Amino acid sequence: MNPTLVDRRYRLSQAVMAEVDKEAAKYPSRRAAVKSALRYCQEEMGWVSNEVVTAVAEYLGLEPIEVYEVATFYDMFYTEPGGRHRIRVCTNVSCMLRGAEAIVNHLQEQLGIEIGETSPDGRITLLEAECLAACGGAPMLVCGNQYFENLTTDKLDSLLDQLD
Repeated sequence: MNPTLVDRRYRLSQAVMAEVDKEAAKYPSRRAAVKSALRYCQEEMGWVSNEVVTAVAEYLGLEPIEVYEVATFYDMFYTEPGGRHRIRVCTNVSCMLRGAEAIVNHLQEQLGIEIGETSPDGRITLLEAECLAACGGAPMLVCGNQYFENLTTDKLDSLLDQLD
């Protein structure tokens, strides 16, 4: 383990604190801003480390376990580092019935990785998602904040070509 990473303590940036304060002002309790705080931190850092959890807890006046519970409950938060792009393929009922398994298989073959792994070049992490609430466009996936629906292998190949 790199000692400089261990010794360094994560601190919320001024931009994150300003956004968290705006969110917290909307609610009677600062606790309500936990998800937003984690989202802003993840946008900056790429994932939610234990240091991020501790910093958010301190800033909102909570115990770290209270923030950690939120970070690990929602699959939109990544508690492990990953690739520059995270592809989350819905494998729930509607997507499963409309070909999600073939979509996952194609991605695994093209990327040379399994679900939960990151491509050797660090470009893509492939993840399975329960329901992403786009059943009418099944099979579908989300990459970053963008939904891709009615997927085919050609559409997948086009998406992969666009990712740096």
